[in-house]
Amino acid sequence: MNDTFQTAMPPPHIRERVAFNTSGMPVFAASAVLMLGGLALTLIGIIDLANREGGLALVIIGGLALVAGVLVASGLIMVAPREARVIQYLGRYTGTVRIDGLRWINPFTLRRKISTRIRNHETAVTKVNDADGSPIEIAAVVVWRVTDTARAVFEVDDFLEFVNIQTETAVRHIATTYPYDAHGDETLSLRQNTSEITDKLSAEVGARVEAAGVEVIESRITHLAYAQEIAGAMLRRQQAGAVVAARQRIVEGAVGMVQAALDALAEHEVVDLDEERKAAMVSNLLVVLCADRDTQPVVNTGSLYN
Repeated sequence: MNDTFQTAMPPPHIRERVAFNTSGMPVFAASAVLMLGGLALTLIGIIDLANREGGLALVIIGGLALVAGVLVASGLIMVAPREARVIQYLGRYTGTVRIDGLRWINPFTLRRKISTRIRNHETAVTKVNDADGSPIEIAAVVVWRVTDTARAVFEVDDFLEFVNIQTETAVRHIATTYPYDAHGDETLSLRQNTSEITDKLSAEVGARVEAAGVEVIESRITHLAYAQEIAGAMLRRQQAGAVVAARQRIVEGAVGMVQAALDALAEHEVVDLDEERKAAMVSNLLVVLCADRDTQPVVNTGSLYN
């Protein structure tokens, strides 16, 4: 079975890069000085407008300083830990700011907040047919995070919806690729080979969402069961298989014990048994050892042959 997932996602046209930014504290101080100074000059100019010829000039200078302070302050952004800002200038992507704290960027740009924190997505319980055609119910949880903010914003319309849909698709594909129970030692199954299946699920989801700049950290199957309409029949089949396996183990152990008993009798020369009596002894011991209930022995008070 070729279980290697081949993705047909197109290569990304844009990748994340660092946008121009600088520490925001000096800029904040400068903008505060400009706004306070401009406000003060404007008020002084208004008060002295009737008494001095320079009052109008003070109002103009104060107004310009106030506007400049507001314009400079509009370039300040607050970046929280594990967050990023995607910067656009006149519709063109100029870079991403990941440094947390108060930062200053070009005030004439458009900023979009993107969380780079680790997130969980749990799929709904889905009914699908496994590789054997049996209806099963399956659900999984995927742990992921955004690693390339540019691709997350510009390569797909909504990266959250994209991750959700691609995860659901990958879970369905994995469920239909492998059987619920293995029928041979070389066949992977959803129930017996959980670690291998979850590794393949992580790889497939990662390949599907890589175009959106998303990294899959881990995935786990949270719900796996036969569908309700066949659950009873499958449970009886599993129970029958368990009984057969247990009986086989009991028979193997009983044969070993009988062989050990015969070897011990022969080694210590306790009794000399011919082939017919050995067969009878083996039959009796196997009945005692393999029976699923207590046996009722018959005591022979005569000789061994009577």
